[in-house]
Amino acid sequence: MDRLDNTIRPYAWGSPTAIPRLLGTEPTGEPQAEMWMGAHAGAPSRTGRGTLAQVIDAAPEKELGPESVARFGPRLPFLLKLLAAGSPLSLQVHPDLDQAKDGYADEERRGVPVTAPHRNYRDANHKPELVCALTEFDGLCGFREPLRAAGLLEGLGVDSLKPYVDLLHAHPEEAALREVLTAILTADPEEMARTVAETAAACDRLGGDYAPYAGIAHHYPGDRGAVAAMLLNHVRLQPGEALFLGAGVPHAYLDGLAVEIMANSDNVLRCGLTPKHVDVPELLRIVRFEARDPGVLRPEAGPDGEEVYETPIDEFRLSRYVLPEAGTAHDLTLTTPQILLCTAGFVRAGEHELSPGASVFVPAGEKAEVTGTGTLFRATVVA
Repeated sequence: MDRLDNTIRPYAWGSPTAIPRLLGTEPTGEPQAEMWMGAHAGAPSRTGRGTLAQVIDAAPEKELGPESVARFGPRLPFLLKLLAAGSPLSLQVHPDLDQAKDGYADEERRGVPVTAPHRNYRDANHKPELVCALTEFDGLCGFREPLRAAGLLEGLGVDSLKPYVDLLHAHPEEAALREVLTAILTADPEEMARTVAETAAACDRLGGDYAPYAGIAHHYPGDRGAVAAMLLNHVRLQPGEALFLGAGVPHAYLDGLAVEIMANSDNVLRCGLTPKHVDVPELLRIVRFEARDPGVLRPEAGPDGEEVYETPIDEFRLSRYVLPEAGTAHDLTLTTPQILLCTAGFVRAGEHELSPGASVFVPAGEKAEVTGTGTLFRATVVA
């Protein structure tokens, strides 16, 4: 069992205080957006034996177990994060596995450098993800029904939004959502900047259901994503609640601290709320234009106190233990690789004392007994 030393990523949207508060450290004044736990090449966790990527590369079957290697290859198939949003993240979607393979192969054939800012596919993997709130957590997830989106836009009283309202009224669901998003993303930049300014002022004035969109527009003045965001469901998660984001579902995280787990990929296509590249034709090919309920997840009780967040994905499985008694031991041994993350209280995992924000990697088959009083998240793969 290896204690993990994890990298904190200072993305501009990160909260300067949320992760330090959890870790019990002094804020630096800089944003601290994500803490990565895993073997992703961008920031692999460090152990006493080298980086976790090096440890796994040296003996994949020993560290991951033969079953995981046979199904997912000789790499850890998930990435676990602490995510602290202090301002809205980009509005984005992720490809499915076939789309990712095809897109990656196409850009490789065309010689687009992997580090190029206009590159869409950094790898050939999909990137489904699950986000579980540790505090109140605001996000956008999936399209509203077109008529509900039309009503929200119409209620602002902004004349330049009327063409989008008409599109949402005039077509079947899929066509309406596709046409209005296309119109927003291809509108004249100067005209859109004025529309966003008028929309922000109206959202400020009206408040209520419009308040989240006012905040988005003020963080990204003139960005067409502020209008596109109003096509999506706004969700406020309470601690312990979660969202699953599958392929093609547009989403954005707005504010709060959460545990996030995803397939080990970096494939993102952006719709807005970002200065980064937006490939409109490719984005429109990937987005699933269907209205959907956000589908807030609550953990399902399993044996021995484990609470599982069920998803349709095999590359990761997230669960939680709320340990009420310091003297009770829980055997968490599995035949699959695990990362254990403490988020509250104090937990002993093997010989490691875990305070909030501390984590360990448990190789497949390694004895994993935990005691203590607190909250422990377990990340593994579906057996």
